[in-house]
Amino acid sequence: MQNEKMSGILITLAGAICWGISGCFGQYLFQETEIYAEWLVAVRLLLAGTLLVSLGFVQQKREIVQIFRNADDRKRLVIFSLFGVLACQYTYFAAIQYSNAGTATVLQSLSCVLILGVLCFREKRAPKRYESVAIACALIGTVLLSTHGDFSSMSLSTRALLFGLGSAVGAVLYNFLAGDMVNRYGIYVVVGFAMLISGVMMWVIVRPWQVELAWNGKMILAILGVVIVGTAVAFSLYLKGVSMVGPLLASLLATIEPVVAIVVSFMFLGSNFHAMDFVGFVLILGTVIGLSLKQRQNEKSAR
Repeated sequence: MQNEKMSGILITLAGAICWGISGCFGQYLFQETEIYAEWLVAVRLLLAGTLLVSLGFVQQKREIVQIFRNADDRKRLVIFSLFGVLACQYTYFAAIQYSNAGTATVLQSLSCVLILGVLCFREKRAPKRYESVAIACALIGTVLLSTHGDFSSMSLSTRALLFGLGSAVGAVLYNFLAGDMVNRYGIYVVVGFAMLISGVMMWVIVRPWQVELAWNGKMILAILGVVIVGTAVAFSLYLKGVSMVGPLLASLLATIEPVVAIVVSFMFLGSNFHAMDFVGFVLILGTVIGLSLKQRQNEKSAR
């Protein structure tokens, strides 16, 4: 049993690491090629959606089309595709384009604070003391990240900050709009078809085939990294890990994703960070870990 749990922890960490690395692949493409966020999102969603739906077909065969036989679920899937998946993906990669993978991933992790706000609103209550502290730490961390500690200037561009915060909102919508569809149909089916639908829409709008690019081996490998490593491999590993260690521990382990993105973008992509940036990172990531641990403790007490 202990060996199985340790295997689950390692598998979950591997999935989260793949997500962190995939953001760095995106940063490389924005820095070294003519590729821009809209192009990459269009290609990633279409190809990744095809991959996930294929994995869903392997698991469920013809049952994967069950989701389209229910009128309400069809509507919810389209809404989830556009306002959940597309919003989350586009704002995240746009934030990377205007800053770097580490900063964008940390800003996106603020979604846990926004989710806390939504839950407080739903339950018609004020935040508890530890929740208020978490919110304050997250806000201070964001300010430090935006200013490098120099409050007379904004070091993070307005676009980078807005897209980064937008990706946090997108992550919240991503979590809430899927509802119970994932439990009923499976994540490969729901997320796969959502990516496919939003990918087709972006493909028509962006028309990536009309963009002239100087193709080379590194570019192709980076695109495959975003699509395969950041989607099929990451989802498969993470979901397997969740089945072995449970969603609460898995969500805590997933906080390694922004750490990986920070380290990789700093070591290999030349991203510059200041001392106050790391203080901001610690405050935001500490908030995420603290809330995850408290949630786990509360659920254990409720049993």
